[in-house]
Amino acid sequence: MIVWWALYPGRLKTTTRDAIISPGNEVFLSAASVWELGLKIARGKLALPADYAPRLLAHGFEELGVSIGHAARSTTLPPLHGDPFDRLLIAQALEEGLMLVTSDQAILRYDVPAMEA
Repeated sequence: MIVWWALYPGRLKTTTRDAIISPGNEVFLSAASVWELGLKIARGKLALPADYAPRLLAHGFEELGVSIGHAARSTTLPPLHGDPFDRLLIAQALEEGLMLVTSDQAILRYDVPAMEA
């Protein structure tokens, strides 16, 4: 969702875009997402502006760090998805009571509050 928001906001569903920009909603940027995107950028698999994360924070996104509780919860999830970053995002949403925005159908198989990107 972060890549779509940063580069292609028109790809997001209207309801999702509206939820993200709604002043009544807090929107979080996970350190796990920044880490994963940074690895993809370093391998040449993704191009994003170097300052995409600070810009998102400047535009109202809240930083969500990774805690021991998040990491521990990610290891107890059913094996529906093998990507450790996605499992960590699922665990964060569950631990913090957050809605996860994703286009990944495997994530949507989990019992986690989610909104399709």
